[in-house]
This record gives sequence, structure tokens and C-alpha cells, in this order.
Amino acid sequence: MSISISRPTSIPSSNWTSQPRAFPTTGFELLDNSSKIEEETLPTYSAENYYPVRQGEILNERYQTIAKLGYGVTSTVSLARDLAKSTHVVLKIYVRGQNRDHELNTYNHLNSFETDHPGKEFIRKLLAHFYVDGPHGRHVCLVHEPLGLNVTDLLRLTPGRTMSVKNMKPAIRKLLGTLDFLHSVAGVIHTDVQLRNLLLPAPSPAALSAFEERELNTPSARKVLTDRIIYTTILFPAGDGLPRLSDFGEARYGDEYHDESIMPDYYRAPGVILKSSWDYKVDVWSVGMVAWDIVSPRTLIQGSTIDGIFDDGAHIAELVALLGPPPPEFVKRTPLARVFWDEQGNWKNLVPIPDRSLEKLAEGIQGEDVEGFLGWLRMALRWNPEDRPTATDLLMDPWLLRGLNIKI
Repeated sequence: MSISISRPTSIPSSNWTSQPRAFPTTGFELLDNSSKIEEETLPTYSAENYYPVRQGEILNERYQTIAKLGYGVTSTVSLARDLAKSTHVVLKIYVRGQNRDHELNTYNHLNSFETDHPGKEFIRKLLAHFYVDGPHGRHVCLVHEPLGLNVTDLLRLTPGRTMSVKNMKPAIRKLLGTLDFLHSVAGVIHTDVQLRNLLLPAPSPAALSAFEERELNTPSARKVLTDRIIYTTILFPAGDGLPRLSDFGEARYGDEYHDESIMPDYYRAPGVILKSSWDYKVDVWSVGMVAWDIVSPRTLIQGSTIDGIFDDGAHIAELVALLGPPPPEFVKRTPLARVFWDEQGNWKNLVPIPDRSLEKLAEGIQGEDVEGFLGWLRMALRWNPEDRPTATDLLMDPWLLRGLNIKI
């Protein structure tokens, strides 16, 4: 079956250094309209909130869309060609709604700091932004430098889906340096440090051009509806180097009080689970979780759900098994902790504590000095936020620096 899709394009601009490509209107796989795919599968999906991107359309009289790279509850992401510069960029088009300028404002805040802090280098660059009017309202679009696949996808392509402790260290060092810039210079808490938000460097310009040509010659599968086309996401290649930190849509400022729900369920720090206040140290907790997920074939938290909702009680019980009981002051100053512990700090056994330990789970980790890694990990994963080291302190830990020939 073939189908032809027409879409108005912008008037050719005298500022373009390359001409738009003509993308095929036939020859692609048509998916069943009755089956939900991609963003349609998200529980909060509403078609009217998403901008209906069409392959080959020109946005802001400058950027021609090429292929879909990702989607989420707040946006869709596409590779595009900047016709003014003959380079590739990534367009993140937000769903319409309130407070959709938050990530843009955060990037503007980060870019306002003129500093030689090395951590700033490993934050994904925002090149520009613009607004696009869709059928149901206006959408903000962020123009990013292209980056490669995320670390989750990288691990899926890696034998054993893990890396050794030795190979994990450089990425974690750079991540902690980036967080030091965010915390100590910019006063920003990322709140969503996870493998999916760590992106490898972009492939070479030649590889990007080859990627574009493949999409022209073998168009991606899609579902064609009356008012939009839902494209399938294409796995993007990557270049060499250490990952960059991306996605500041949930970032917060450190000089404000916070007790709202943040972090992916699996990654949540104890205070977040128990709806207590939190600060910069949630990012330090996340670094520990990220490091574990890079080196271990077994998840740190098994996670139990009730009617599709993460079971907080089971989560807390797992943390007790892995980290030991919390210090008394944590229980005393965390109101919801009284649900699980009595006034003397004794576990009420509302949820059984599983037979799990870091040592047992670490049996499959590859590399030397796994015991040293666990000691470092326990510093990041502490119940009390103030007991966790800062990003800099965790970076300067002798175990993490070992192998760099640095005297401390």
C-alpha cells in the first residue's frame, strides 16, 4: 500500500546554504491504525497536546525534519537539518500546556554563567529555540546539538548489558563534575539523573549524513491517521567519548524549598519516597543508582507495584535490606517514616524485609575491587541527605580517582 502526504512548506529562504530534501511519500511500512504505538501508549497521552510533526516539513523557515528520535510525556524529539548552516540539529517539541518554558528558562539560566568550570562542557548544548503553532495551540521547540544514543540503549547493545567497574569510572567522574557545576555554580538540582538522560557524543557529520540518506532510501514505519502521522522511533548512532547530561525539564533551583515528587520511581531517594524535603543530595543518590546500573546485570531495587502504582512500602523495605536501618534522626524528622517504624525506631513489619544485600547482588559485577565500589556506593546511598557527600567529595574519593595517578 502506498500513500501520499502533502504538507505546506516554507518559501525557500535566501539565507539557506542547502536546499530541502524531497522525502518519499511511498515505500514505507504502514502500521495498523487500531494499535497504539509510541507516545500513544503513554497513560497521559492526548493527541491534541502533541504537535503533529511531518517528515520533511520545514519549521521556523529553517529546520527540515528528518526522522523521529524519541518521545515522552512532555515532548517528541526529531533529527532535523539546519538549512541555514547545512548541519544537523535535534528538535525537542514540547506538548502544549502551562509551564512548558521551564526547560528553556533553565537552559538560559545555565548559559548565563561565563565560567571555565569543566563540568559545563558535559551539559547538552541548547543552540536556539522558537515557537510553532499547531492545530490546537502553540508549542515551544528547543534546538539542541545532536547527540548519540543514550546509555540505556548503549548497554542493550553491550554483551551482558553491563560494563566493568573500570570502564564505568570515567563516565561517573564526568557526571559528578557536571553536577558540581550545576550545584556549586548554577544552583540547580537536576532531579532526573538516569541512564536515559545520559547521551553519548554525536557521530561524525558523515555518519549523520548517512543516517539521513538511509531514511530517504528506507523510510521508517509509521501509522497514518486523518490528522497526524505517528512515526516509529529510529535508533540513533553515536560517536566516541563520554556521555553528556541532558533533559532539564524537571530541574529545580537549590535555594528554594522542595518536597514535591521527583525522580523515576526506581531511583527515588528515601526522603522523596516519604514525601520529606529534599535538596542537591538527591542528585548524589541518583549517581549511585546510575553507577550500579552501568556495572550490574541485576537491578538494585526489584520494585513491587499495586494496580500499576509503585509500592512505597516494599521500596522502603528493600532499602532497609540493602542499606541497613536508617539512623534514628531520620525517622524522628520524617513524619511518614512513622508508618513503617515506631517511636523507638523499630521496624513495624508492615512489609517484610526481603533477603537482599549489596554483596549478594554484586556477585555478577565485572572488574577489580568490587568491594571498593560497594564502599563508595554506600556513601552515595545514605538515608540522611546531609550524610551523603557533595558531588565534589564523591568525585574526589580515593577509590574513584584510583588509576588516574592523582595524589590527594
